Order: sequence, then structure tokens, then C-alpha cells
Amino acid sequence: MPEIERRKNEREYASALKRQLNEAQLLTLRGLEQFGWELKFIRRVPFQPPIAVVSDSNRKAYAVLELDGTLNERPNIQIRDS
Repeated sequence: MPEIERRKNEREYASALKRQLNEAQLLTLRGLEQFGWELKFIRRVPFQPPIAVVSDSNRKAYAVLELDGTLNERPNIQIRDS
């Protein structure tokens, strides 16, 4: 019996994440993508605005896209290494 792939492909996942960003964040992200950065995930903390986390192509640096579109390269969040 063939197994059904439950995971979405990366392109669908990235599109779903990008739809959750506002215009200012999208504009910044488009610029960062030209340098190999990508939107990794959006952290949702109860009663706080969502936190959009981006990483460089080597996954050595992480940053947060703030709601106003600025890039916070020293965010006060914990990220697990995978």
C-alpha cells in the first residue's frame, strides 16, 4: 500500500508563511531573499503579536522581521538548533 505524503512541499509552506506577513515585512523579506535569507517560521505567543523569524542560507544567523519591517538581528528569543 503506497504511503501518502502528509508534509507540504517547501514551496507551499513558504507561501503559507508569507501570507501571514504584512506589507512592510514582505518588502524587507524580498530584499533579504536576494542575499540568501529565508523566512523559517512564525512564532505565535499567546496575547502577543506573531514573530517572523528569518535565517541566512547557512543557518548560522537568525533575525526577526519586526511589524514595521525593520530587521532585528539581535532578537530576544531562544531558537533551538536542529
